[in-house]
Parts: sequence; C-alpha cells; structure tokens
Amino acid sequence: MFKFEEICELIQLVGSSGVANVEVEHAGSRVRIEGRTQVVAAPAAASVAAAAPAPQPVPGTPVAQGSAATESAAATPEEEDLHPVSSPIVGTFYRAPNPDADPYVKVGDFVEQGQTLCIVEAMKLMNEIEADISGTVVKVFPENAQPVEYGESLFMVRPA
Repeated sequence: MFKFEEICELIQLVGSSGVANVEVEHAGSRVRIEGRTQVVAAPAAASVAAAAPAPQPVPGTPVAQGSAATESAAATPEEEDLHPVSSPIVGTFYRAPNPDADPYVKVGDFVEQGQTLCIVEAMKLMNEIEADISGTVVKVFPENAQPVEYGESLFMVRPA
C-alpha cells in the first residue's frame, strides 16, 4: 500500500514534469496519476524574458548600438553545430553508475548513438540516459548528484 506522502510526491513530480500520466504498481497496490500535457512553443527563459518589459534609456545618456544581452544571446557558428541531450524526466543526475566508478563519459569523449551517457534517478529508479546521436561530448551541464528538470540540457554533443 502506498503512503500518503508517496502519492503526494508522485503528484508533484507528474505536475512539474509535464508527463501525461504515470502508473506505479508496488506490493499489490497500483496508483495512476494523470497530468496535463503541455505544448511549449519557446524555452521558459525566453518566454520570461519576452514577458519582462525592456529597460528604457535614461534621457540624456548615450545609447549603445548593441546590448550585452543581445550579443551574448547570439550563438557563435561553433555553438550552432552542437546537439543538446536533454533530460526526459525530473530527477537527480549522476555521471557514473556508482560513487567509486569512472563517469560514463567525459568532455572530449566520442559517443555512439545508444551509448549510456549518465543516469537520472527518479523515485528510486535509475534511468540510463542514452545518446540520441553519435559525436563528441563538448559540454556537461549539471554537476554530479545535482537535481535536473524535464527538458533541461545535460550534454552538448558535436555530431560526427
């Protein structure tokens, strides 16, 4: 039988992850939680930035031709070729199968499609996250044992 706290945690995870539904069976008990599916048209950071009013120049001060925000938001040609590997679930990111083991991959490693890159633990289940493209790992975003959100970039891979 599920405890009330466990059911509440499941509801929170389903609600925050955007998963359509989850069904869990444990010790002869089964619980099904249906969430809302969401269609996201733009990344959350971009929509928040779009909702915020643009700062207005102070009269009498010179206006720069380009702003730092605009310049930093522009991707370099090198970054445009990269492929993000995102988390399919909310959970805890682990780079290795156990604390004493070497990480699955490091920056500079070549990975094949289907190769395990990391583990995301969700509700005591270890979910192996696999590369969806072959290429070279360029960046690892989260630190080991850091919580990650649904859709959050975990790795950047330069396609082969």
